[in-house]
Amino acid sequence: MKTKESSLKAITDQGLLPLFFYEDAEVSLEIIRTLYKSGIRVLEYTNRGAVALANFQFLIQAVEIEMKDLHLGIGTIKNTTEAKAFIRAGAHFIVCPVVDTEVGKLTHDQGLLWIPGCFSPTEINTAHQLKAGLIKIFPANILGPAFLSSVKEVFPGQLFIPTGGVEIEAENMRNWFKSGVCAVGMGSKLISKEILETKDYNELAIRTKKTIDMVKATR
Repeated sequence: MKTKESSLKAITDQGLLPLFFYEDAEVSLEIIRTLYKSGIRVLEYTNRGAVALANFQFLIQAVEIEMKDLHLGIGTIKNTTEAKAFIRAGAHFIVCPVVDTEVGKLTHDQGLLWIPGCFSPTEINTAHQLKAGLIKIFPANILGPAFLSSVKEVFPGQLFIPTGGVEIEAENMRNWFKSGVCAVGMGSKLISKEILETKDYNELAIRTKKTIDMVKATR
């Protein structure tokens, strides 16, 4: 049973939240298997295409059989209709690009972790008041570590994760952890379009292990 607490612990322990979407469900599963074999125990599939829900249903079934200790969440959830569909499909946690209060309430009612995306102190305050276990700073490449350093002290105890623009590069990662994040979100920098299209699972395994090591060294 995956809970709000277990998903949050998985993310903070790992210090890294990989995220991706791909139209081909079989390739998506191979990506997840590769990430898992490389040491990943929590990741986000994104709701980015017409087949996202069907793919997620296929993926979660495989995960529950093959990778029982893997937390598989769904991202890019913008409203309660999407949230309900993916919660029914078995999503372990919900990630949003925005702060939708109804999605937050729905996710909490299901005992799951809600990670809303915030761009301003006002949005962070709203999410904080709604008891978001983790807040996504998005897009992180626009805001940067200095933004988080400036606002974090206003919200004591609140956990943050940047998504968008985090690099597999020691200085960039170190700057984010120094700013006070508990983990970093990483999409195309880790699971690149080229890896997806060429099905280069070996390259993904190498890149994933390198990223995990870099997180450990810089956090």
